Amino acid sequence: MKKLLKFLLLTAVIGGAGWYANSKQWFGLIPAKADSSQTDDNPTARAEVRSIDFSVQVSGDVSPQSQLDVKAEVGGKVKELHVIAGDTVKQGQLLVEIDDRDILTEMEAAKTEIEGAKLQTEKARRNNERGQELFAQKLISQEAFDNLATEHLLAKNSLERADRKVQTVQDKLNKTKVTAPNDGTVLTVPVIEGQVVIPAASVNNGTTLMTIANLERLLVECHVNQVDVAKLSTKQRVKLRAESIKDGDMEAQIFFIAPIATVKSSVKGFAVQALIDKPSPALRPGMTVSMNVPIAHADDAISVPISGVFRSEGNKRVVFVVNGQKTEKREVKLGVSNIEHTQILNGLQVGEEILLVNPERAVKKRSGA
Repeated sequence: MKKLLKFLLLTAVIGGAGWYANSKQWFGLIPAKADSSQTDDNPTARAEVRSIDFSVQVSGDVSPQSQLDVKAEVGGKVKELHVIAGDTVKQGQLLVEIDDRDILTEMEAAKTEIEGAKLQTEKARRNNERGQELFAQKLISQEAFDNLATEHLLAKNSLERADRKVQTVQDKLNKTKVTAPNDGTVLTVPVIEGQVVIPAASVNNGTTLMTIANLERLLVECHVNQVDVAKLSTKQRVKLRAESIKDGDMEAQIFFIAPIATVKSSVKGFAVQALIDKPSPALRPGMTVSMNVPIAHADDAISVPISGVFRSEGNKRVVFVVNGQKTEKREVKLGVSNIEHTQILNGLQVGEEILLVNPERAVKKRSGA
């Protein structure tokens, strides 16, 4: 009987302890025991079919393809400005007038000089004609006759010089009216009326009166680093987008790649220019645009996230394919890649699952290798 009572008491104690432990699990007081089949939660991804585009993205500034600085060929004060910045002008249109009062005075003096030369020429002509008559009658010597003929020639020469001087002054007078060299839009007018300007000559650049450009032909100028420039070529089509313009992309064509590198903002690269096909009316010189240069494209490509492809021995590319509770290290051949996905040419099938972390590195890290 005593043995039976001890057995019942021991059973009650063990059962109470079990109930207490289970109740603490139910109420969250102690953690439940983990399932021995549970594995680490490694991120994975499946091989899917998608289109992949690889492109080079650079930014550049818009500028006119042709731009001219208009300068005066004669010096003086700016008498009148006939256009302002933003005006559209036609070839031959009057832009600026330079004060011509000094040149008009010079013109009057030249005209007076030519009148005097005409009188001298007429006098020398009459003297020469009389000398011919006297020489025929042997009333004057050969020397006197030759002197009269020479004076006539000198007078004619003086008249010709006076004629050329009048023409020169007239040309200067015409140049006081500065006209547009071609059609375009006035970008800047850095002078004001009354300002004295210096004429453009071989010894100096002269004063810029205004800048004119054709805004119907715009180009974008970019600085492409030396890594990406090798992927570009002339006549290559590109897409442009300006943040300030919301009417979609524009297209352009690369027509110039600098033959020598330059350094800009501490980056060695090459100047690249692309001519815009049909510039948006809202596009202006000086705006910054982004240029997207397509390099490669693949349709219906078996692809995986680029973070799931790893470098192995011999510069090979491998993926870790998930097969149940195991992983298989498999070599793959890559195709077109961008910053997110890469094309798998062989080594992987659509739907197969791969790890996005390298398990070999994780093992080495845990082992302290």
